[in-house]
Amino acid sequence: MLKKLDIRNFTLIDHLEMKLYPGFSVITGETGAGKSIVIGAIGLLLGNRADAKQVKRGCDKCIIEATFDLSIYHSDVLKGFFEENDLDYEPEECLLRREVNANGKSRAFINDTPVTLALMRELGEQLIDVHSQHQNLLLSKEDFQLNVVDIIARDRQQLADYRAAFAELRSAQHRLAELREQIATSRDNEDFLRFQQKELSEAKLTLGEQEQLEQESELMSHAEDIKRALHDADYGLSGDDTGIVNLTRSIVTQLRSVADVYPEAQELAERLDGCFIELKDISQEIASKMDDVEYDPQRFNLITERLDLIYTLQQKFHVQTVDELLDRLNAINAQLSNIDNSDEQLQEQEQEVARLHAVCVEKAAVLTDMRRKSATLVEQELSKLLVPLGIPNVRFKVDVSAADLSATGADKVMFLFSANTSTDMQPVSQVASGGEIARVMLSLKAMISKAIGLPTIIFDEIDTGVSGRVAEQMAHIMHDMGAANRQVLCITHLPQIAAAGSTHYKVAKHETEHGTVSTMTQLTDEQRITEIAQMLSGSDVSQAAIDNAKSLLAL
Repeated sequence: MLKKLDIRNFTLIDHLEMKLYPGFSVITGETGAGKSIVIGAIGLLLGNRADAKQVKRGCDKCIIEATFDLSIYHSDVLKGFFEENDLDYEPEECLLRREVNANGKSRAFINDTPVTLALMRELGEQLIDVHSQHQNLLLSKEDFQLNVVDIIARDRQQLADYRAAFAELRSAQHRLAELREQIATSRDNEDFLRFQQKELSEAKLTLGEQEQLEQESELMSHAEDIKRALHDADYGLSGDDTGIVNLTRSIVTQLRSVADVYPEAQELAERLDGCFIELKDISQEIASKMDDVEYDPQRFNLITERLDLIYTLQQKFHVQTVDELLDRLNAINAQLSNIDNSDEQLQEQEQEVARLHAVCVEKAAVLTDMRRKSATLVEQELSKLLVPLGIPNVRFKVDVSAADLSATGADKVMFLFSANTSTDMQPVSQVASGGEIARVMLSLKAMISKAIGLPTIIFDEIDTGVSGRVAEQMAHIMHDMGAANRQVLCITHLPQIAAAGSTHYKVAKHETEHGTVSTMTQLTDEQRITEIAQMLSGSDVSQAAIDNAKSLLAL
């Protein structure tokens, strides 16, 4: 429930601080005094678009702040909202603030924590409902009419269950469409895929094959150079008496011959003997490898042809390695396997779609049954409310007809209306006058607020097109709404509605040295009499008007 509204530097308002109370409150004032400015300020707290023109001339920014008591709301739902969005939750006091800079940029806060505008809008819609004249256009919208029926039906859980099932169905249908497209594309490419499969399979590629072949090809290409180098190395090590191996052995013998008289020679001989053994081993290994290096023209041709095939396949498939060619072959095999098994896959997915469709139909039928019962309640209650509102011959029907499955179920809802016994019922938006639509909307709001327990409702000139006893009856409905532990505010030009308010605020425009400003004042009992008398007779207040005002206030 809205406890306090604080507006600073907003259009024509310097600073307005309003304390608001439970029950039915009215806001009056001359046309152009600034009543709509207050609604505009509240709209910013509900996430409406900000405009630099809303900042009072000469000011850097405007601030709109509202304090709510959340203790009478659906605490579990609201508490969950705050926890999910990491916001402080204080049931007795919740602060919403919107700041708009002179450059048009704005910021939003919940309990002094910066939030996105979407988050503020989501919370604001749960705290307050503003009904302005343009909302009467909602009566022409099928989704609004369906929503009314759902609210009265109290089918939130059933609707949530259905929507979850419908989301699964849509996902399954999407997968089915994708599968059909994939199968169609694959079948169009099947001949090409099988050609590629044959080409890669017949190549009989193996892992590591390319590297081994490239190494062998490189060896054969330089076989003569390698053999010559090995021969020269072998000759240098073991050729004739000048070979390093023989010379080393001779030196070892000479050193050992003097070891008896020169002991150090023994150590040197042993060290050199180790080198001799290593050189001899190297010489033998070189001799062995000379036999291994041979240029085989036939083998070289086979290697070259094999590598040419590998390189051609890599270029054709736009890859760099044999591993990638094998991966491509596996992918092609999988695609062809899918094609071979596509009928079975398609059948399985079609069965899944059919199963989910049946689930949705079953859940939609539950919604339809609840909606038809709700439609009867809406018809009865609305007719009961509209008769005293000056439509004695009203006929109102909520037509619930079958429709294709959608996100809201399998129903199409249409409000049919007739104000006279001589005319057929037709869609309400097509046949009801402006005043009749206002009365229908007020009645619907009364029913909705009772069903969902929305604590704060603001009516902006809901009384358009009505007067006299009809206005009194509208005032009684709003008064009753406020008496049911709710807060109802109504901006009105009608004295009959103004007199029914438990609290009365007046908006006035004044000229100051700094320009035009609007103010809002809570009226005393005496001031209310004067204000309602002026609404009855104009600026020249007569005693008869004062007496009439007192009479209205005594109702």
